[in-house]
Amino acid sequence: MTKVVIIGGGPGGYEAALVATQLGGDVTLIERDGLGGAAVLTDCVPSKTLIATAEVMVRIENARQLGLHLPGDAVTDVVRVDLAEVNQRVLDLALAQSSDIRQRLLQEGVAIVIGQARLDGANVVIADTEHGQERFDADIVLVATGTTPRELPDAPCDGERILNWKQVYNLTDLPERLIVVGSGVTGAEFASAFDGLGCDVVLVSSRKQVLPGEDQDAAAVLQKAFERRGMTIMSERRAVAARREGDGVVVTLADGEEITGSHCLMAVGAIPNSAGLGLEEAGVELTPSGHIKVDRVSRTSNRHVYAAGDVTGVFALASVAAMQGRVAMWHSLGDAVTPLDLRLVSSNVFTTPEVATVGLSQKEVDAGLVRVSSVLLPLGPNARSKMQGFTEGFVKLFCLPTTGIIVGGVVVAPRASELIHAVSIAVSQQVNVDDFSHAFTVYPSMSGSLAEAARRLHKRDAAVLTN
Repeated sequence: MTKVVIIGGGPGGYEAALVATQLGGDVTLIERDGLGGAAVLTDCVPSKTLIATAEVMVRIENARQLGLHLPGDAVTDVVRVDLAEVNQRVLDLALAQSSDIRQRLLQEGVAIVIGQARLDGANVVIADTEHGQERFDADIVLVATGTTPRELPDAPCDGERILNWKQVYNLTDLPERLIVVGSGVTGAEFASAFDGLGCDVVLVSSRKQVLPGEDQDAAAVLQKAFERRGMTIMSERRAVAARREGDGVVVTLADGEEITGSHCLMAVGAIPNSAGLGLEEAGVELTPSGHIKVDRVSRTSNRHVYAAGDVTGVFALASVAAMQGRVAMWHSLGDAVTPLDLRLVSSNVFTTPEVATVGLSQKEVDAGLVRVSSVLLPLGPNARSKMQGFTEGFVKLFCLPTTGIIVGGVVVAPRASELIHAVSIAVSQQVNVDDFSHAFTVYPSMSGSLAEAARRLHKRDAAVLTN
């Protein structure tokens, strides 16, 4: 029986463990904090729970647009946010999810070890546990150790006033004025959430527009929505330091300007947890940033060692980590495997509104990497959108000009994370715009705009498109 040792119990690790046991492996999973890893305990599950709570506040605030009038001028006059209770629920839910994952792994026969692990060569893993040092022989090792929040040298996080995205759930009172440093996905999501909860938010962005790595049409809509709701966005400004001063914080910008607030949330990236694992000694190659180099089947430069998740720097999504872990086990244990294809990955930014993408990006189109036909369809005229009081957002589709095969899409809307699935299927199955638009959609529905966008890409002179 093949001995598989997995270091890290996040999505990449626990999904790999499930596949390895299914394929008959003798599986040991070593995790230092808790099953589910950062994704479940301090990242995806907690943050999206907090965001879901904020969305309720936003819907209440928008109720007057639907003719539903509440006493008071602001939503905070009607609903009191008990952040201590909110965050306790967030953490309880995360622990419950972690417990469910643990039970599932035990049911499938995975041996779980709580400890800090490292490689001793390619075929031995050493773990420091409460029982002392333990040694595990391994035919296959998977490293899925994730990342740690990056901190600025002159802005150390103290978990009280200056926070990283793992510490934000320590708050028991809603910040009077929250300064969010960083306008990438993490920064934008937390800025949107705390704004929704009624907090005065200042978003410091080193770029011209929020979400610099996402579709820029979508980012423009989101920035407009943020500003309409009263959020202060300081574009093309870089924070270099933060310090506590009395009951507040002072953030210093590169030009010397200082911003004051009650709290500061640092969302300036992450550092891979690859140091001290014995990787380089085992012949595992790292990038200059410390990420583990892997190929499309999650294999490192040592054929006995695989890696999955954020520590690889491939695509910082829980869904990608999970797929990397599965692919690693399918490949290493001799099952049929399709190499990871990042063109098929759908992703979502959980802001209000949400931004979901899949496949080819506008940036690739603008760079001339591929020739496509495209359409951007605003959601304002959509009947369901009007009913819900949603006037911002759009759907965008990309297709190949001759065949009409859909190769990418963007959705900016409430619950875009659900709407993008139809486009994701179209991209993965190479569906053309006619077949996509001929499928019935419910009326009225937001998904109807996806079908309409596809209809607008129909070409009569392309025989391939007319069945």
